[in-house]
Amino acid sequence: MRIGVDLGGTKIEIVALDAGGGTLTRRRIATPQADYEATLDAIAALVRDVESELGRSATVGIGTPGAIDSATGLLKNSNSTVLNGKPLHRDLEARLDRELRLSNDANCLALSEAIDGAGKEADVVFAAILGTGVGGGIAVNRRVICGRNKIAGEWGHNPLPWMTADEQPGRICYCGKHGCIETFLSGPALAAEFNAETGRTMLAEDIAKAAETGDGSAEAALYRYEERLGRALAHVVNVIDPDVIVLGGGLSNIARLYANVPKLMQPYVFSEPVELRVVPALHGDSSGVRGAALL
Repeated sequence: MRIGVDLGGTKIEIVALDAGGGTLTRRRIATPQADYEATLDAIAALVRDVESELGRSATVGIGTPGAIDSATGLLKNSNSTVLNGKPLHRDLEARLDRELRLSNDANCLALSEAIDGAGKEADVVFAAILGTGVGGGIAVNRRVICGRNKIAGEWGHNPLPWMTADEQPGRICYCGKHGCIETFLSGPALAAEFNAETGRTMLAEDIAKAAETGDGSAEAALYRYEERLGRALAHVVNVIDPDVIVLGGGLSNIARLYANVPKLMQPYVFSEPVELRVVPALHGDSSGVRGAALL
């Protein structure tokens, strides 16, 4: 039995898979906010509860925002900033008394979708998480590419390409720079910009629903989001030229992205026409947790 845990900014999800990849059980809880020890406790409790429920022990893989620094063993580059500088891997191994596999959450998404998901027939898969943060992972021939510094695929911390005058210099990001893609394309970023422009407080998914019902402000906000997503993904295509781009995370559930974004990418890709699929994760917004189990 394999257990995967997806540690997100707002939720922690756990899944147990059998030898054939079938789901035995899955559950989600809210992520403790700004509390490192409580986060460790929550993950350990989930693993123990699932093992108790199923009556057997398992291998465990963890998907996290950020990455483990090879030199220090400490987590870096996480938008859940309470995790940064912490020995997350070592601490979880101590709590669960076993060896764990740990990787970036977008790498887990890329692995899951490259093995038996929307990219299973593709040689090169780029997986993008659009959620609390914006992450990316690359899989080549069903193998995740982590890179020398464990930052391969981190498109969210490049500047939004081809910025317009009114977008410059961009909001400040938690990483300390201005104008990162994440500050435009995360769910909280979409919601914050909509609130600033309209005075209406709505979550990203509610903005998408409002656009469907003819809300003009919501439609304008969502089109602007799609156009920026097209620019940002075009940048990725110009660098790695993937066979398929798989979207995961909460915003990947917005169905219109898959019709609109490929067309909006076209003017910025150094090729015409663009032979590329942009598709939702076959395993939905739980694909990353499956990838963690497969580590």
